Amino acid sequence: MNSFTQLTGTVASVLDDDMNTDQIIPSAYLKDVHANLGEGLFAYLRRKPTGEKITSFVLEKDEYKHTKILLVGNNFGCGSSREHAVWALQEFGIQCLIGKSFAELFRENCLKNGVLALTLDEERYSVVSTFVSKTDGVKLTIDLEKCEIKNQDLRLCDFLIHQNERHMLLNGLDDIGLTLGHVDLILKWEKHMIATHSFLQSPITTGY
Repeated sequence: MNSFTQLTGTVASVLDDDMNTDQIIPSAYLKDVHANLGEGLFAYLRRKPTGEKITSFVLEKDEYKHTKILLVGNNFGCGSSREHAVWALQEFGIQCLIGKSFAELFRENCLKNGVLALTLDEERYSVVSTFVSKTDGVKLTIDLEKCEIKNQDLRLCDFLIHQNERHMLLNGLDDIGLTLGHVDLILKWEKHMIATHSFLQSPITTGY
């Protein structure tokens, strides 16, 4: 998994509250292992049933076709726990989400796949959303090392993130990678258990 340290990119806004995972990536795209999840992202919001593009939707506008940062509404990613929702965001090119709240399982899937899902309080969110709304195609820099959001040299706000989550993202670690970082302690514990519990050294017999 790639590390996340600093990201600069265009910000698009999809501000509907309670945006569920079926809206993020419709279930039709889960049935085909060769499906283009980037094309499937918000498919029913981006295209009509005929396949015609809905040019008014933000990600179909030219200035947002290479968006890396998505400003979202409350409870983003609710519904099912499908990990494809995060994969679809990644395939489109989105690496960071900024919102007021995220569904718990969705946010965990983001963390496990190296996508930064930032939860801002009302004041910080208002500062960012107001700035983004002033100019189409505005770019922000998300600095995970300094825990701040800025536009070039203009610092908009700081943000809070759990230290363990920050460590995982900065170092490109998923749960397995995080566990392997403690392999010496794991081996030490296994040796201790074998030394103090003799039955662990003998094959188990069922008596049959």
